[in-house]
Amino acid sequence: MKNMFFRRHFEKTAAKKGSFLTLLLLGFPIHLFTLLFYLLKRNDPTYKQKYAQKVNDLRSSADFTRWTQDFRKQEQAKAQFFNQSVKEIELEAKVSELANEKLHKEAAMQLAAEGISQPSYKRFFAGLLENKTFVALTFIPGIFMYVMLAIYSNPFSYFIAARILQSVFVIAGVAMLVFTILYLSPFDPARNILGVGATQEQVDNFNRIYGLDQSYLQQLWNSLSGLFTFDLGTSFAGKEDVAQSIINKFPVTLEIAFVSLLMAIIIAIPIGIISAVRPNSFIDYTFMIIALIGLSIPSFWQGLIMILTFSIDLKWFPATYNPSNWLSLVMPIIVLGTSLTASIARMTRSSMLEVIHEDYITTAKAKGLSGRKVISKHAIRNAMIPIITVIGLLFGGMLGGASVTEKVFNISGIGSYIVDKQFIPDIPAILGGVVYIAVTISLVNMIIDILYNFFDPRIRSKMKKS
Repeated sequence: MKNMFFRRHFEKTAAKKGSFLTLLLLGFPIHLFTLLFYLLKRNDPTYKQKYAQKVNDLRSSADFTRWTQDFRKQEQAKAQFFNQSVKEIELEAKVSELANEKLHKEAAMQLAAEGISQPSYKRFFAGLLENKTFVALTFIPGIFMYVMLAIYSNPFSYFIAARILQSVFVIAGVAMLVFTILYLSPFDPARNILGVGATQEQVDNFNRIYGLDQSYLQQLWNSLSGLFTFDLGTSFAGKEDVAQSIINKFPVTLEIAFVSLLMAIIIAIPIGIISAVRPNSFIDYTFMIIALIGLSIPSFWQGLIMILTFSIDLKWFPATYNPSNWLSLVMPIIVLGTSLTASIARMTRSSMLEVIHEDYITTAKAKGLSGRKVISKHAIRNAMIPIITVIGLLFGGMLGGASVTEKVFNISGIGSYIVDKQFIPDIPAILGGVVYIAVTISLVNMIIDILYNFFDPRIRSKMKKS
């Protein structure tokens, strides 16, 4: 019973030294026994005997004589070119070394062509993976190794796994940097929370309860170990569970960010396409001036103006956020969507202008396709890569919390939560918020890269080859 799937991908993965070591670690319980069995079996003299016989056959062949003559001419020509005098003994020694090296390489190659390979643990273990019974018996103790081989078998699953692993290191690095900055900051959490009237005994007791009297390395270890066990701890102020607080504040931030982005895409992409199709026209100038104004308006100023106009004067919408009234989300969404729409529209126009002058667009027009079909079937798809990048980065930033907009409209979201906690500084809450932002942006970037493959077959082909 043969199973070529795991063997094929084991040989491919084990070709890289780092990946082979990872496979050994992940399948350590299996390799512990198979390696011992291999060490007992590798003394089989069969290969050595065949290799020695092949070397002797080649040494007595006309090929070896020809190699020797070729290397002698090569060394003599080299010495003549550099005007060097070479002793006959030194020449013969060098020629003999090169000919023997060629001899042994050729012997190994000919044996390999005959299906006879030098024994190695990689080949030995790959041979075991052909046996379905062996795989079934070792699947549980070697499940992590088999999962890795399954991931490596598909370029997309490998890409996602690699990005997740990179994200783990990014999150750890960001958390370490933020913790260090907070540790070195002049703010005193105990004084800020207990108040200026707190006694030194109360301050010391606060620091002892929350571990702030420990060394930098001990506090750093406590914080990072908590992050990777999904225990974000308890905030200094209010003694709230940090993870639960972030979970409670995430829905409103996600709702505002998603609707704002959807509004921006619906408005901005058609505007960008129209501007690119009619460059330097009145419509183009009008749209781009409006987009520039949208980029230039500060969000806090726009929010205050909308509150004064639509809440106080016209009384159309509530001035502050109310979870039970969906109308309270209209103005925050418009404020966030304004800058988003302007950014996406300008990027769409720029990307489309680059694409519509390409040769394949000219060819499509020459074939008689209508302007609408050329734009919809050829231009837009090829212009989407930079547009997707901008959309993803803006969306990731909004999921991290639009703190200014949330403060203006009194929205209890992620952004306002992190801003409120940083002035204490509430270390567990801030680290929890930072980890949330790092995870969010990593996920958004991964989705962007996946969308690249969907829109651009060249990227998809390159990923499969790599």
